[in-house]
Amino acid sequence: MENQEKIKLGWFSFSCCEDSTIMMTEIMNDHWQDWKRIFDFRHVKVLKSHNIMDEFDVAFVEGAIAGPDQEEKVKEIRSKTKYLVAVGACAVVGLPAGQRNTFTEAQNAEIDFLITRFGALPKVLKVSDVVKVDVELPGCPMNTEMFLKAVDTLIKTLRPNS
Repeated sequence: MENQEKIKLGWFSFSCCEDSTIMMTEIMNDHWQDWKRIFDFRHVKVLKSHNIMDEFDVAFVEGAIAGPDQEEKVKEIRSKTKYLVAVGACAVVGLPAGQRNTFTEAQNAEIDFLITRFGALPKVLKVSDVVKVDVELPGCPMNTEMFLKAVDTLIKTLRPNS
């Protein structure tokens, strides 16, 4: 990795409980020494206060897309990354964040004022409803073994001579 540029990484959270973010930070306890040599953590709000939103080799996206602002943000992220990874159940299948998608007319009528007040989309979307997803890591929280395998695969793909 000495002669190679670091892998530019971003981690983004949308509508969810951020359980996968917590899992990722816990995983860092065991992998920080290696990962700090491999990754350029450009945009990871849980790790740093100064985040850069220019380009990414890999963007991890956690959470469902519940509002037009989130929809635009995930499109922007997709346009700036080589590989987009949907992380966790909300990002992969839209649930549990998207429970309101299955509400009855009466239930929807009860929450309509909130949908209007917060400018939410009519339906909560999984990430792949909005943008192309290259890798999906299901679970609530994400499956950490699958996460580590995906990270290893992405490192080998992006830096084959490492």
